[in-house]
Amino acid sequence: MSNNRSGSFIGGLLLGAAIGTVTCLLIAPRTGRETRQILKKSADALPELAEDLSTSVQLQADRISESALRSWDETLGRLKEAIASGIEATQREQQVLNQASPSEDRESDPPMHDAFDKIH
Repeated sequence: MSNNRSGSFIGGLLLGAAIGTVTCLLIAPRTGRETRQILKKSADALPELAEDLSTSVQLQADRISESALRSWDETLGRLKEAIASGIEATQREQQVLNQASPSEDRESDPPMHDAFDKIH
């Protein structure tokens, strides 16, 4: 039933497009020869227009790509700085805790400078 509806819709769409085209040609203010010349000129200009459009789209895509890469690099730099700051703060806090706790607990704590070195 769905196929029948979509077939009817497409058929109606095509019929409407054909009727609209014929009507436009019949009531056009130009003669058939002038209309054909205009259509031919338009058709001849299509490859150049398509090439211009393609070039424009490529330039825009390049700009967007460069912008995305710059943004990614900035975000990655900020993330590395945040991680380094977090590791430094953790090391400072660990030192404060080590000074407050007995000496036997200090030996069981993992060194934090190894994690910092892995980032850089």
